[in-house]
Amino acid sequence: MHGQMLGILFQRSNNMHYDHEIDATGLKCPLPILRCKKGLSEIQPDQILKIIATDPGSKKDFDAFCRQTGHELLSLEDDHGVITFFIKKRHLN
Repeated sequence: MHGQMLGILFQRSNNMHYDHEIDATGLKCPLPILRCKKGLSEIQPDQILKIIATDPGSKKDFDAFCRQTGHELLSLEDDHGVITFFIKKRHLN
């Protein structure tokens, strides 16, 4: 896929730094988001969470989740159905 989807620029994420990783492969909605919430609770603001999922609906779910919660979706990459997200935890006010 080229260009933009859901307002997120696709980029190669192979070398992106992250602080914590969540494997949500094989899980269906809402479990990837619930695992993401747990992972975000385990890291500090400005740290990056990597999530790997296989649920095709997770692209829209993570986009909406980040818009609603203020976390920053840095990138997503879909490699033949294996979707990798990098989310930067927001600062708490």
